[in-house]
Amino acid sequence: MAFMLLIHEPVGQRAERGEAAGRVAYQQMLDFTATLQQRGVLMASSSLQSLDHATRVQVSNGAARLLDGPFAEAKEMVGGFFMLDVATRDEALAIAKRCPAAAWCTVEVRETGPCYIR
Repeated sequence: MAFMLLIHEPVGQRAERGEAAGRVAYQQMLDFTATLQQRGVLMASSSLQSLDHATRVQVSNGAARLLDGPFAEAKEMVGGFFMLDVATRDEALAIAKRCPAAAWCTVEVRETGPCYIR
C-alpha cells in the first residue's frame, strides 16, 4: 500500500530556526530517509522550497491565473514529503511517529488511491 507523509510546517520556521539548528534538523531528516531506504519502504522523498518560490495556478472560464508566492494568507506550507510502500496504515503511522519533523511540524499520513471518473 502506498502512503504519503506530508510535512506541514509553519511559514517562516526555517528562517527563524537559524543555520546551525537547520543543519541539525536537515541531518536528522537525512538519517531518517536512510533508515527508510534500508528498510526498503521508501519510494520517494523530497524537501520543497519555501512559498517564496511557489506559483498557484487557477483556471476559471478557460482563463489561467497565476499567483506567485509568498502568499499572505498562508500560515503553513508543505515543506516536503515521503512516499512509502508499506503493508498497512498502522505501519505508515508508526513511521510517521518516528519522523524527526514531527517534533517541529505536523506529519500528515495519507493513503494514495486511483483517480476515479464518476
